[in-house]
Amino acid sequence: MGTISAGEGNSSYVQAGPGGVLSPIIWRILSAVALLAMGGIHLFLVLDGVDGLLGVLFTLNAIGGLLLAIAMLVAPRRLLAIASVLSLLFIVGTLLALILALTVGLFGITEQIDGQLVPTTLIVESIGIVVLAVTTALAFRMQRMRAAHS
Repeated sequence: MGTISAGEGNSSYVQAGPGGVLSPIIWRILSAVALLAMGGIHLFLVLDGVDGLLGVLFTLNAIGGLLLAIAMLVAPRRLLAIASVLSLLFIVGTLLALILALTVGLFGITEQIDGQLVPTTLIVESIGIVVLAVTTALAFRMQRMRAAHS
């Protein structure tokens, strides 16, 4: 099994074992896709007729997902850790809100597991959490390595 080591200098690559290369840009893109998918689900539900307080919250979620996806793609490396932590907290909070709505209710709103896109949302947001956790770990690792080389 190979070891993981960061590239030298300004390299934006993390090498994984002999010949294998994992690029942080791939994790940035995967993170952005997860955020867009999460926001897209919420926007779809609003356009499909969810209104009232839930519609407002879903619209804010879609906007937040879009803004954070953009941040994941354009943030300079020195700010990537901040963008990824905020994105991770956002998607964790969104999943937690759904779990609360499924169990005890949230703001007087309850949801059923067989509700529209509920299973899909649970999967998308769970995968998003894993992807963003990896991206966050890589961002902090790159930050530490940059500080060590300074």
